[in-house]
Amino acid sequence: MENVIKFGIGFVTGRPNVCKVINNTYERLINQFKDSKERVEITIFILFDLGYQFTTRVDFYGIIPNVYKDIKIRYITPEDIDEEKKKLIGREILTKQEADLFFGHGHAKGRNTLMYYAKKAKIDYLLFWDDDEYPVACIKKENSNEIEWKEQDNIARHLTYIKDADVTIGYHCGYISPIPYVELNEDIDENLFKQYIEAISNEVVSWESIKEKFVKDDGITYADPKIANGEGAYVQKDEGKGNWVVGSTLCLNLNHIDKIPAFYNPEGARGEDAFFSINLINSKIVKVPVYHFHDGFLKYTSVVRRKYPKMLKRIKATDEEVEQRFLKASRGWIKYKPLLLYILNKKEYKEKIQENLDKLKRSIPEINKLFGADVFDTLLTDLENYDKIVQKNYDEFVKTNEVWDKLKKM
Repeated sequence: MENVIKFGIGFVTGRPNVCKVINNTYERLINQFKDSKERVEITIFILFDLGYQFTTRVDFYGIIPNVYKDIKIRYITPEDIDEEKKKLIGREILTKQEADLFFGHGHAKGRNTLMYYAKKAKIDYLLFWDDDEYPVACIKKENSNEIEWKEQDNIARHLTYIKDADVTIGYHCGYISPIPYVELNEDIDENLFKQYIEAISNEVVSWESIKEKFVKDDGITYADPKIANGEGAYVQKDEGKGNWVVGSTLCLNLNHIDKIPAFYNPEGARGEDAFFSINLINSKIVKVPVYHFHDGFLKYTSVVRRKYPKMLKRIKATDEEVEQRFLKASRGWIKYKPLLLYILNKKEYKEKIQENLDKLKRSIPEINKLFGADVFDTLLTDLENYDKIVQKNYDEFVKTNEVWDKLKKM
């Protein structure tokens, strides 16, 4: 009997760009397995949120007919979610409060909902893929500013390692951070900018990493040629720094579902991957040598159509829409900072929150000056408000994983 691997790809999306990503990459996805001894059956799950950019359903049904020949497309609609919640409540598996906490739209609930539907569909492996990422690596040529682009076998690479792991995680290149490029001490005071980044920083974004990219490559991350060629997989160790993963290029082994925690983020915040990572203590995580190009400002959507620029431009604070993108990211990060600090170090929590508040008070006037508006003042209110509800958010974080544990047993 032929062995069939059921591989799922999950898009939690609010942007119609997801259709362009699928339509322009489906042939590459299929061709990754044309010489494989095993048959790989691909299902793409699309959970769309109409409230994110005030879109309509039609915007998400732009998948071309050819995709359906070799790939299963599974839409998860708001009606699907409501119906599933009613069934689980009616069968007394979950309470209404538990169902509302776990299922729905948004960064964490969307991923939880996709995991649940993938489990129901008996998917073996589920790869989360963001709609502003493309399976290609940008490699800076030696002694030149020109770029070499290398397509990535993203599913095949994950599949190589996920069978003997619980979680695999790939690499990102391109515009990883929504932080625009600034000329330190010219556009902005470096010390104050440092304090701002430290206040909003998380397990992935740090001042050291941001400054290095500014100084070295204009805020752009280029791919390592060896990694882009598939070299250098390794088992990720905690080593006292946390076993952090990010929410995309993240593959889950659903055959090891007991080692897969739930996602969580405080209402209106980010951090779903951080709080997922915190519960990966006993899980085997493999860092897979494969890249996604992150088009964080949606400036290079042509890349997905194989129209590759020779150079990548700086994304400056003066660029259109950059202010709102940076503000939105900053608010999403600062809103989950209290819970992250609380979980990592309850004893020093109050002290750490005050440090963050002081850094914001000193640095926000400089950030406002950079953008020519006082819009970043809202971060102070955000931090104070989410500090007040940190215990509530912690209780929800714990409860979400308890709900997932119930659903795993179904």
